[in-house]
Amino acid sequence: MIKVTSLSSLHVNAEKADAIDALQAMIKTFDMNQTPPNNAAPLYEAIAEILEVEDLYAQFKKESSQKAQAFIPLCQSHLEKAEDIFLVATKTAVAGNVIDLAAVMLYDLEEELEKIYHTPFAIDDVSFLRQKLETTTTLVYLADNAGEEIFDKLYIQTIKKLYPHIVVYYFVRGRPIINDLTCKDALASKMDEVATIVDSGVPTPGLALELMNEHARSIFQKAECIIAKGMGNYECLGETQGLPIFFLFKVKCNVVANAVGAKLGDIVCRASHP
Repeated sequence: MIKVTSLSSLHVNAEKADAIDALQAMIKTFDMNQTPPNNAAPLYEAIAEILEVEDLYAQFKKESSQKAQAFIPLCQSHLEKAEDIFLVATKTAVAGNVIDLAAVMLYDLEEELEKIYHTPFAIDDVSFLRQKLETTTTLVYLADNAGEEIFDKLYIQTIKKLYPHIVVYYFVRGRPIINDLTCKDALASKMDEVATIVDSGVPTPGLALELMNEHARSIFQKAECIIAKGMGNYECLGETQGLPIFFLFKVKCNVVANAVGAKLGDIVCRASHP
């Protein structure tokens, strides 16, 4: 006689097998002219549909944000004693970028965060970003992974303190995709205390311009400065010309390292092409 628990286990295994079969079939149809985020979106949507789960990583995202909260005192300590508070705040934002389920890396989070404060930018356009913010009234900030918003919030607070004329719009994903931040996640971390949260409508793990909804597009187009967090946003927008974008991320894969001319583990503040 088969126990109920065994039947349940068989059902879960069957679902996993269906998901794996679907993924293998989809991977074979990938368009190599598309960005990785564009190819990833339908892949994760298929898994969610097969497993009948709206947000595959809901619990992981919640735990990431909760764990990130524990590092606020460490970051605030660096900000309080900083000789150049804007530089340290920019590093604080990049420090949050070590939280990434999509990058297969094992690390001690506290050690990694501390290390970034003592690491120079391998690509350093911080001065250019500082200069750009002086004349910016509308800043669009493209979110990345859940947990990072805790560090983004500290960065935005510093930006608004230094540049009180700036209005900040915090763009999040249109629906759950991997561990990327959604409106629900951002509200849970009270990001609305420092910025206007904007549902971009984009379902990819990186901002695909053609998928933005009209409301997000209208704000995006009037922004004098755009800060894009994470490699996913770089993969979608890195070759885009004519937009005032500054990419902030830690290099976590060799493909992106080669693309930007940096090494694995480097931190980057890179202005977009003119």
